[in-house]
Amino acid sequence: MKPSGKLCCYPPALLAAALTVAAPAMAFDVNSEVPIQVSADAARLDDSAGVATYTGAVELVQGETRLEAERVVLYRDARGLSRIEASGNPAHYRQPAQDDAGMTDARALNITWSAADAQLTFERQAIIEQNSNVFKGDVIHYNTESRVVTADGGKTDSGASGRVEMVIQPRNSDQSSSGDGS
Repeated sequence: MKPSGKLCCYPPALLAAALTVAAPAMAFDVNSEVPIQVSADAARLDDSAGVATYTGAVELVQGETRLEAERVVLYRDARGLSRIEASGNPAHYRQPAQDDAGMTDARALNITWSAADAQLTFERQAIIEQNSNVFKGDVIHYNTESRVVTADGGKTDSGASGRVEMVIQPRNSDQSSSGDGS
């Protein structure tokens, strides 16, 4: 079967490896007791619309989760923070991976987090790295509740369909059982 540039077309073993590579533990947690701290060169708050816009070396930090971008827009509704939109060249997202598997390091020109969809979206030149494993695509979606990753290779400059790319490192010799008695 010829891959179409979408992650859904790959064999199950490859999908499991991709989930290990691209599965951040959770995005910003609005139910956490840990506050989200924001710093930037400039800010504009429209309280009636529930929108705060930060520009210039913006940093959002909650515990060990960190987002850095040139521009970040926070949206609030009656329940609290509902959406984060970040852009940069690139915007950079970093947080501990699940099961103490190192740090998940992601970057893209646009990063969006949606509380309603429980989804992180990395768009345009998206790259996610974890323990030397690399996952690339034009658009990568990660559902933080179901832990499902989908990706699209996008279009190339010539209009052809782009590709999703993964680099999956071999297991460490101490993680695999050799069974040869050596």
